[in-house]
Amino acid sequence: MATKKKAAPRKTAKKKKAKRFCLQFGWTGAFGLAVVTFCLFLWMFLLGIWAGQTILLPAPPPAANPVAEISGQHKDKHKTPVKILRPAKKKSRVGRKE
Repeated sequence: MATKKKAAPRKTAKKKKAKRFCLQFGWTGAFGLAVVTFCLFLWMFLLGIWAGQTILLPAPPPAANPVAEISGQHKDKHKTPVKILRPAKKKSRVGRKE
């Protein structure tokens, strides 16, 4: 049988770790990012103030109608009955003959 030749040992070079990501932007990009972040935080602050006011403060009592109080008319005195509307005849189809 033939003998196998041994391969020459290879020199192992040290591999540099590849960066996963790289952000590159200048001063204008940093300033734009700061402006957008500031606007976002301002919007969230104002939205939080509005939500807090809405949730925590009770709703004001309904104001009475000053015109009805002066004239002496109130809702309970003048109720009109509700009329039920009924069709005169059954609807017919348009454009089709049966």
